[in-house]
Amino acid sequence: MGPLARPRQHIDRHDLYTNLEARIQYLHSFLDFSSSMKLISFHRPFLALTQFEDDIEALISGSKYIKQLIPAIVNIVYQKLLQYDITARALETRSTSYEGPVDDSLNENSPQILHRKMFLRAYLAKLCSDPSTLEFWEYLDKVGKITRFLIASSMMHVGKGREHPLHVEYVHIGACLAFIQDTLTEALLSHPRLRMDKKIALVKAIGKVIWVQNDLFAKWYVRDGDEFADEIEKQEIEAEGFLHGKKILDDIEEGLPSSPTCPFSGLSASAKADACTGCGDKGDKENGCSTATLPIRPHVSTS
Repeated sequence: MGPLARPRQHIDRHDLYTNLEARIQYLHSFLDFSSSMKLISFHRPFLALTQFEDDIEALISGSKYIKQLIPAIVNIVYQKLLQYDITARALETRSTSYEGPVDDSLNENSPQILHRKMFLRAYLAKLCSDPSTLEFWEYLDKVGKITRFLIASSMMHVGKGREHPLHVEYVHIGACLAFIQDTLTEALLSHPRLRMDKKIALVKAIGKVIWVQNDLFAKWYVRDGDEFADEIEKQEIEAEGFLHGKKILDDIEEGLPSSPTCPFSGLSASAKADACTGCGDKGDKENGCSTATLPIRPHVSTS
């Protein structure tokens, strides 16, 4: 080991499968989450570095920009899910292993789709909350285990432990997470009013959060650590948006302020057409995406 090498840290394999905090600490350390080289403790405040904006500060300070994007991102996600029969089938039948026909009338304005869009909006807003608490990561773990968020609202929920489980295979979960990350990344990097250093910090931070979420989905799919199954804490079934009996999600339609400028103003015309929900009349002339100049596709409502 060279003079500049870090000491080798011990990671207890047993704890990775039986102790959520230990698993999150390991992932934070490996990903340099918050730009800290130390294992994070949830029992004391995080310390921000003075030279670089850390991940938590980037997420908190940049949350308003992500919230502006949420309505458009939710529409884009459901347009993507309805493009394929196997993912559309899960929205209708609750399973991607069912191979029967899919209702051709299922569309973005179907009642069950509109209902699930509301929950995806609330979930994405939750990603903009304070990640310095263990509760934040406990909720992401719960998403992968028993609540209806994401897949029941957008194709990413395992459903183990639910009375009426939703069965969606992992390939679709990973694909949807990657699609959300890609859409967020392009929108943030194209934002006309964010400095480049802020864009980079926010893209890095939200990417790490999404990859931890991906791990917490995989945790409930893969067979690794099955020898510790009897020691994993059993979690009670709770209503959507609750953790340990406490409501932790904001009301679905609150906390998502509209922007006077189109949040997708930096995207290509075709991408704007997919994302635009009629913000052109609200945007400024320079950055707005007026519907008069966009090649609006027939299925995209701009009213």
